[in-house]
Amino acid sequence: MRDIERQIGSAHNLVVFEAAARHLSFSRAAEELSVTQPAVSQALRRLEAAIGARLFVRGHRQIALTDAGARLYLDVSDGFARILATARQIGRAAGSDQVTLLVSTAFATWWMVPHLQEFHARNPGVDLRLETVTRDIEIASEETTLAVRRGNGEWPGYHAALIAPERLRAVASPSLLARLPTVTDIGDLTRQMLVHLEEPHRYRPTWAAFFAQFGVAFQDRHDGLRLNDYALVLQAAMAGEGIVLGWEHVCRLPMAQGLIAPVGPWTWDTGAGFYLVWSDRAPLSDRAALTRDWILSKARSITG
Repeated sequence: MRDIERQIGSAHNLVVFEAAARHLSFSRAAEELSVTQPAVSQALRRLEAAIGARLFVRGHRQIALTDAGARLYLDVSDGFARILATARQIGRAAGSDQVTLLVSTAFATWWMVPHLQEFHARNPGVDLRLETVTRDIEIASEETTLAVRRGNGEWPGYHAALIAPERLRAVASPSLLARLPTVTDIGDLTRQMLVHLEEPHRYRPTWAAFFAQFGVAFQDRHDGLRLNDYALVLQAAMAGEGIVLGWEHVCRLPMAQGLIAPVGPWTWDTGAGFYLVWSDRAPLSDRAALTRDWILSKARSITG
């Protein structure tokens, strides 16, 4: 423990770092943690000094993670998720009536969190806990656990309901688009700086597969960023690091906020989808059923 304290200064610094890296905003991290923005900045400076590396690129109106910051964020967010999962499992074993939703970091950030205030207003008796995961975890016969998965909607041992079809298109930051030549042919995209998602435990559509749908051969030059978390892929896009494959259901909000924009008109409907799943071995608790019904209703209202 002393080695950890010497390396990071304080565990509190990691809590502040995780919030700032997830939001890419010191002010939003301060609001979430109920502290002042100077307190957030001070904690991050202490962490950077203890580690001996810059974790953020600080701009006038925005911040971005450095390569070192992105590496640390992956480990910190994954570690926090594991700790949280264990704590919740212990809580459930002790008779807690919480509802747990297992989701990716990107889905949590850009789909669930923006609607949580509405959820709690409509379901005041439900203690919903979001748990971010990097693989599809078996939820067995849990009566209070839901999960979001990508696939065809068929998993033995589970019920599944569609949240959104998988629809992909190229997206990038407006600042990057302003610097690029006009992309009028999809073949032009193959020569741009592309950001790649490479999850180690789950299949995710690749740029090669995307281009193949339009009859375009793609030779991976192995340049550009390669990240194993889609939340980081979107952060890279917003920071102007390259063009990314955008999942429509996750990108809808950052596009509406002007953080990213479509590159060309090409859209790929893969035939797969993102589903809310729950065990078929035991009925859901009343609170979990309320949560399921609200998520599906919200999904229908978003997609129209």
